[in-house]
Amino acid sequence: MKEEVKIFLTALMFYTRIPCPIWIDHSEEYLEKSTRYLSLVGWIVGGITSFVFIISSFLFSTTLSIIFSITTSVLTTGAFHEDGLADTCDAFGGGWTKEKILTIMKDSRIGTYGVVALILMFLAKFSILSNLLNLHENNLLKIVAIFISGNSTSRFIAITSTITHSYVSDIDMSKSKLIVKKNFKWTDSTIIIAAFFGLIPLILFQSPIVFILIIPMYLIKWLMLRFFNRWIGGYTGDCLGAIQQISEVTFYIGLLLLWKFI
Repeated sequence: MKEEVKIFLTALMFYTRIPCPIWIDHSEEYLEKSTRYLSLVGWIVGGITSFVFIISSFLFSTTLSIIFSITTSVLTTGAFHEDGLADTCDAFGGGWTKEKILTIMKDSRIGTYGVVALILMFLAKFSILSNLLNLHENNLLKIVAIFISGNSTSRFIAITSTITHSYVSDIDMSKSKLIVKKNFKWTDSTIIIAAFFGLIPLILFQSPIVFILIIPMYLIKWLMLRFFNRWIGGYTGDCLGAIQQISEVTFYIGLLLLWKFI
């Protein structure tokens, strides 16, 4: 149990800016194993953002509360996945060969494609969440379910990419080099844990129909990986960040379409 706690705290340290005990370090062994708890980290991020939204909604409008919640999410994760989305869009928008794409992706500077992608992503999240939360403004359970499920399922969908596809690029330059290491092997227990924490929050909606949203999320992921594979022969850590962000928005859109049933 103590080892599992350390593995989880390692994931929390790597994927968020939440302070962890000083005895948690960047041990390669624990960073590899921490992948199983990425979905659980989504619970925490979603829980914090839903708490901020609920508290803010007592004092401010829904619009302002959503802005506060999105800002909180970015601050909590250090824009970890948003950075991946921006780098991915810059790379594939400005590169026409595998070498050029990977070179741009490693550049810490953000370009036009990345800026546009982030603007559109935040606008999409704001608009869709506005519709969803206005529909369920008096249902605290559904509000919590929206935030936690969106964060947990999208992270689970993103990390499954490491099971089916190959990692590319200079592994020593990747932000996720220890998570997507070439010799990393998924075990049955790791997959079960990741899936459990990724999907169990959907129960909060108290309707089994929400589980159908995994289908469009997986389809979008498959299309993105197909595109990445065609251009660079696999995925990078930044690509996983892009998949997480797109999957999260896909989840919210799906919820909006299903709202009358849940």
